[in-house]
Amino acid sequence: MAVAAKQKKQNIGLNTIYGILFAIGTGHFFNDSIQAVVPAMFPILEKTLSLSYSQIGWIAFVVNMTSSVMQPVFGYYADKRPTPFLLPLGMFMSMIGLIGFGLSPNFYVILCSVFFIGIGSAVFHPEGSRVAYMAAGGKRGLAQSIYQVGGNFGQSLAPVFTALIFYPYGQKGILSFTFVAALGIMLLLYVSKWYQRQIAIGVKTKKKVVSNSKNAINPKIKLAMALLVFIVFARSWYSAGISNFYQFYLIEDYGVSITHAQIFVFIFMIAGVMGTFLGGPLADRFGKRNIILFSLVGAAPLTLILPYVPLFWVIPLFFLIGFIVTSSFSVTVVYAQELMPQKIGMVSGLIVGLAFGMGAIGAVIYGNLADLFSIKFVMIFCSSLPLFGLLTFLLPSDKKVRELNEND
Repeated sequence: MAVAAKQKKQNIGLNTIYGILFAIGTGHFFNDSIQAVVPAMFPILEKTLSLSYSQIGWIAFVVNMTSSVMQPVFGYYADKRPTPFLLPLGMFMSMIGLIGFGLSPNFYVILCSVFFIGIGSAVFHPEGSRVAYMAAGGKRGLAQSIYQVGGNFGQSLAPVFTALIFYPYGQKGILSFTFVAALGIMLLLYVSKWYQRQIAIGVKTKKKVVSNSKNAINPKIKLAMALLVFIVFARSWYSAGISNFYQFYLIEDYGVSITHAQIFVFIFMIAGVMGTFLGGPLADRFGKRNIILFSLVGAAPLTLILPYVPLFWVIPLFFLIGFIVTSSFSVTVVYAQELMPQKIGMVSGLIVGLAFGMGAIGAVIYGNLADLFSIKFVMIFCSSLPLFGLLTFLLPSDKKVRELNEND
């Protein structure tokens, strides 16, 4: 208890290092822009390689599941032995995947290529979250928002990539993103050097608190983590349905063009960027559990009516849903970190990785459901998922989380 109280006082006294936060946020932007290349290519690959919805779902599964499964593994390793230069290494592996993807002649080579992109992302994310945590000072919600908004903004550009690059230039347009990866490697080398210095400075402090990290985890904290995982599961499945398949729903049911469909998806994703950025500061003010609750339960009425509205209502609804649903994206990470402050890397990898992994499983299931039934059936199924946000009422309040950790 004394150690936890002392750590809390030290964290409050630390300054927020905005330069590093914006640098790691930009690195996150580069990383997730590269990962956004994969869904951005779906409408092109469907036509040029004659892929089925199921095959598209498997491509999404490989890139996202590779990332999700390995993120907690790399996070666990980083908790034991922080390795700053995993950051540029992850970006380099993504670059290899990009080159393979741009030159892939068939479905199976594409699967191998996106495997490398997924591994690169898995290497990057836990250490990126750790850097944001270290640079946060007393503003963890804001710091995690700056970090996560970079990634969400990168993901939001997928429709733009489709409309401006992949639609006119085809699959080889992907090769232009190797320049993005090269910039990311250089930026992350700079961040890694700062990270390395912080490890050298904090090594004595780490030795003092290491005994506390070996304590058994409170069963109430384990239950809260399990509930949080399920809530992230619901949010991720909803987002997977929108980001991977809503463009096909627009094309088939509303008759819009490929390029026009990207505008709608971009609106959803750019609203998500705004929600991610504002969610952290709002959580610092109104409480993390409250924002997690609002992000799903508040969006549920809008998601339920979305599959039935006329086309002109889609954009305003998309904007509101995207903003509300993703307002908890960074908040769930910070909430998990405060549940288990002795395992920052592992829980960051678990929560962020889970978002990718559950989305991956959802993409495969959605692809098969779309082939068996219809895209509209998938959209109606997705619309009910935010109702699982009601489980947030069972999570401990922010104050209770602090008490649980102080009593360990």
